[in-house]
Amino acid sequence: MAVVTGAAGGLGHAIATALHADGWSVLLTDLDPAAVAAAAGPLGGWSAALDVRDEDACAAVAASAADRGGLALWVNNAGVLTTGPSWEHDGPTRRRMFDVNTFGAMNGTLAALAVMRGQGHGHVLNVVSLAGLIAAPGETVYAASKHALLAFSLGTLSDLRIAGYRRVHVSCLCPDGIWTPMLHDRLDDPGAVASFTGSMLTAQQVAARAVRLAHRPRPVVSLPRWRGAQVRLLDALPRLAVALTPLVQAAGRAGQRRQHRRSTRPDRP
Repeated sequence: MAVVTGAAGGLGHAIATALHADGWSVLLTDLDPAAVAAAAGPLGGWSAALDVRDEDACAAVAASAADRGGLALWVNNAGVLTTGPSWEHDGPTRRRMFDVNTFGAMNGTLAALAVMRGQGHGHVLNVVSLAGLIAAPGETVYAASKHALLAFSLGTLSDLRIAGYRRVHVSCLCPDGIWTPMLHDRLDDPGAVASFTGSMLTAQQVAARAVRLAHRPRPVVSLPRWRGAQVRLLDALPRLAVALTPLVQAAGRAGQRRQHRRSTRPDRP
């Protein structure tokens, strides 16, 4: 049994669809009960309203999945993005990104682990983003929330091993920018250019990698792989990373313009 958060649309729905095609029974969760029920219809019809900021609600979903044959996989996909310089985000905006991206994923992880530790096996897959590997300009607070999630995930995996849980896994999937509703309305946003370096990934590409990762857990997987190596190098050389920011922005704006042209073509799928 697999649980996917934020599954009413976008990447979450793509992951749920790919898992269903791979033979998993999937519980789709999202804030909007009607939307997630409609999304779940072709995928077995099992859905639940879930606000990942609610720790007790996450625990209830995990228990429900356990009662339906065991909880093998929990995918923390729900997330929110606000772009722009950090000083332009007010307190509620900053808190919302951390409440969903960080604490929401923590709630899901710990709810799932409460079941998985008891049954002796299971896998939590956290969708982190490349922004969890490097502080992306224009996405500073978002990146901070994802850095925190990465640290929590890797630390929790180490804690599991120290405690003797060898068959309970935590993986982090760190994709580059994805063409989903989260980014559709940001093609004209100059603060979002860090998300548009090169060609954007499709939700289906990321979902396919998530399915592979579900079968073969790894602590951190970046997509595409070369981008992960690139940002790790820049993260290790912060002065160079800051110096290269204008070039990164220029490449991002070029990619942004290309994606905008594709999105406005009459024959765009």
